[in-house]
Amino acid sequence: MFGRKSSIEIKNPVQFERMRAAGLVVADTLQLLRESVAAGMTTDDLDAIARESIASAGASPSFLGYHGFPAVICTSVNDEIVHGIPGQRVINDGDVVSIDCGAIIDGWHGDAALSVVVGEADPEVSRLLEVTETALWRGIAKARVGGRLSDIGHAVEAHVRASGDYGVVEEYVGHGIGTSMHMEPSVPNYGQPGNGPKLEVGMALAIEPMVNLGGRHTKTLDDEWTVVTVDGRWSAHFEHTVAITAEGPWVLTAHDGGAERLAALGVPTPAAPER
Repeated sequence: MFGRKSSIEIKNPVQFERMRAAGLVVADTLQLLRESVAAGMTTDDLDAIARESIASAGASPSFLGYHGFPAVICTSVNDEIVHGIPGQRVINDGDVVSIDCGAIIDGWHGDAALSVVVGEADPEVSRLLEVTETALWRGIAKARVGGRLSDIGHAVEAHVRASGDYGVVEEYVGHGIGTSMHMEPSVPNYGQPGNGPKLEVGMALAIEPMVNLGGRHTKTLDDEWTVVTVDGRWSAHFEHTVAITAEGPWVLTAHDGGAERLAALGVPTPAAPER
């Protein structure tokens, strides 16, 4: 409607620092989980590790109780794309485990995800993870003032399409983030560039490509949470929370703020002090 104000939450530098604190809790927790996951563990074991990590940092989990979700993290294994519920499933050698984690400090959220192969990896699966993570960083590189929201998804999709015959999930997308975990705008991982809201200083986005070895289509299991591939092929999921600043994208859930990966793409990042 003409004259309607944007519903996208704009943050000031102090608020971004609070989100950074939450983002570092997520980064630390995911790093710990990456180092801890091993064959023979259950997905519930991972949830217990995450629960302790978040609590010891003085943060609260974003996911626990969210629309009734019963755990601290999402653990999605092999053909599970997203929203897997930790439980008694035993992790086996060669499995792909996608871990999604969120934390809250002083009312501000951080949200990130990664996928890992446990033990020896099948080359096709290793390639899937590499393509998905690189696509994430190509999308982050477009989270810059003056661009449009759809530039992000286009960069993600273009990299995936150029890398092979993969399925880019369309039903589940990234999102705005800040005082709530899920906010406007939605951030698809596909589409044409030059569309959607202009990217402005103060926006924060959770960018999260989900890519399948087979087709893009999904279905939800009877637990009403776990999303799997229709064809049973395996999937990968990577995510970061990104602040849009005048100096460039600041990856709040990466320990170095995204400096190393973005520098390799020729993208400047804020000269913010790192922990």
